[in-house]
Amino acid sequence: MSTSTGNRDNLDITPDARKPIIPASTADPLALEAGAPPPKRSRYARNRFVILLNFVISGVVLFILVAGMAFYLGKLEFESAGPAKDATLFMVRRNTGVSTIAEALERRNLISDARVFAIGTRVSGSDGSLKAGEYEIPANASMYDIMELLKSGRSVLYSLTIPEGYTVVQTFQKIAKDGILVGEMPADMPTEGMLIADTMRFTRGTTRKDIIKKMITDQDRLVKSIWERRADNLPVENINEFVTLASIVEKETAIADERSRVAAVFINRLKRGMRLQSDPTIIYGLFGGKGKPSDRPIYKSDIEKPTPYNTYTIDGLPPAPIANPGRASLEAVANPSRTADLYFVADGSGGHAFASTLKEHNENVARWRRIEKQRREEAAKNAEKPAE
Repeated sequence: MSTSTGNRDNLDITPDARKPIIPASTADPLALEAGAPPPKRSRYARNRFVILLNFVISGVVLFILVAGMAFYLGKLEFESAGPAKDATLFMVRRNTGVSTIAEALERRNLISDARVFAIGTRVSGSDGSLKAGEYEIPANASMYDIMELLKSGRSVLYSLTIPEGYTVVQTFQKIAKDGILVGEMPADMPTEGMLIADTMRFTRGTTRKDIIKKMITDQDRLVKSIWERRADNLPVENINEFVTLASIVEKETAIADERSRVAAVFINRLKRGMRLQSDPTIIYGLFGGKGKPSDRPIYKSDIEKPTPYNTYTIDGLPPAPIANPGRASLEAVANPSRTADLYFVADGSGGHAFASTLKEHNENVARWRRIEKQRREEAAKNAEKPAE
């Protein structure tokens, strides 16, 4: 009987392989093998110059970051709405630097930081472009808005209106009383008729002498331009006579549609050698540029009193204007209506009734006197009524 060993004979197991592995000590399994040593720093990395360069570069980068942040925040504040709650007038005087302007803006609570305004204005290249003047700063205007406004020169403008027919004396009195203009009045007054009747616009700080100088220049330019376009055969020999006649027309009527017809009456009378017989010339001859007191009537003796200006007693035109004529009166004399009218008188409605014959004129005068009488009677009745 044979004994079979199965597959055991086929196993390649050596006696040593079947022995268990026993560590020499309990610490052996925890022992680690030594790793590779760290690389040594190069001489280049240890160089002091390289260390300094790295520090400088780091500093520059940090500075750029900080400066960029500061620029961004400054720009944001420069362009953000300002602290002013209401529109405010702000004056920039001549030869004032941007730093002084910035400090004044901050004191007035128009900007939040004077340094930001000054730096922003300089960075934008506008520090030399801010103009003197008085400005209206809108509510919540940003520093940028204020800078642009001061660059524009759009100052607040004030106005002074000189009505047509004012004399030089009356005009000087009004200019002297104006509280926005500065400086003394000229020592000498210009000749009557040389000041323009217009609305003058100016900025705060404008001098009275500058305004008057401009009024003389503007009137001279206006008179010459109209004189050059005058109609032929006018009975005036020069610009002085032209302005003189225009001043009489100016004082005779304030109705625009009547001026050319009033001018025609005087021109027709001059051509015929008739005296002008204008009441305003009586007044000017008696009272000059100061004008007649409001409570002083014209007496019959005044009409007959000879003065260089009284056209009831002199032939032709007075020696000089009796007021400053406006454009409309100058235009009326330069190109008068083509009529045969020789007379006019008040019609009771604020205008005048014109006539080409003495008979018609006398009828108009009688009508006017009836109107005057009726008005006096009504005024007397009203005065007698007891007060309620």
